[in-house]
Amino acid sequence: MKFTDPKKLQAHLDKRATTIAKKNVTKVVTHGTMMVERTAQESIKEKGTGRSYTRNGITHTASSAGNPPATDSGFLGQNITMNVTSKPDGSVVGQVISASPYSKALEYGTVNMQPRPFMHPAFQKNKNKISNLFKKKGIIK
Repeated sequence: MKFTDPKKLQAHLDKRATTIAKKNVTKVVTHGTMMVERTAQESIKEKGTGRSYTRNGITHTASSAGNPPATDSGFLGQNITMNVTSKPDGSVVGQVISASPYSKALEYGTVNMQPRPFMHPAFQKNKNKISNLFKKKGIIK
């Protein structure tokens, strides 16, 4: 492609730079979202440090208050998923979703149980790594 008009060349370069920047943002948001999802899933695979009890003939060791939930059936971990969406305004949103019906009770606690957070700590553990990915791609300083 040959440009003789400097304004057309600049417009072409600006459009190309915008396209590349959008792809980089989407890649970084996707990578960061995957990191948080994986960390949340891995945190609940740890062995429990709380009380042990038997239910339906199976012994389970629960997690201690303040620690991620200890896995029992694997249902919680299987229902942690991620989604990345590009919005019309150009923003890119990454979400990590825990669809288990008891996720909220575990994350925030109830009147009968102290919290066993696993989503917020997963984000906190990866926050600086994600920021560094944005810096490495030149998206932020």
